[in-house]
Amino acid sequence: MSIVTLILPGLSNSGPEHWQSIWERDDPTCVRVLQNEWEAPVREDWTLALDRAVRGVNGDVVLVAHSTACLLVAHWAAVTTAGLLARVRGALLVAPSDPEGPQYPPGPTGFAPVPLMPLPFRSLVVASTDDVYVTLDRAQSYATAWGSTLVNVGPLGHINAASGHGVWPAGYALLEQLRAT
Repeated sequence: MSIVTLILPGLSNSGPEHWQSIWERDDPTCVRVLQNEWEAPVREDWTLALDRAVRGVNGDVVLVAHSTACLLVAHWAAVTTAGLLARVRGALLVAPSDPEGPQYPPGPTGFAPVPLMPLPFRSLVVASTDDVYVTLDRAQSYATAWGSTLVNVGPLGHINAASGHGVWPAGYALLEQLRAT
């Protein structure tokens, strides 16, 4: 049985040139978790959608979150049953945003404060040194609190389509590491 990779886009979803969308097109084990509201999400609604997605998979999953979806993973892990959490092989948490930071957009509800407790599965926090939505220090504090390994990728912006990453092979290699363990 193959591991299903659940793609968790952040605000505004991930457009066709975003690495998450490219991975979803190129890798049949990648499945996007759809949300009803992408611009002004309510945390509880996103949490329920993630819960339904994990329950809908017959087997283990790896979570691949970007931006606000990294916060979703932390909130979901704080309220989800041990049985579901045990099915998560790992999480790739890319460019977590800071809902208390000055650049965080208006609209999302309930993502602050961010749960700062260890995640019960292996996780990598991938952060850039020049991300406008989170400082490297804040990303490091998330990684430390979540028990994650911080991967500092240097000046790559918000690690999205606007940053010009395309397929982002270095990120896909991190996903492969998580799927192999």
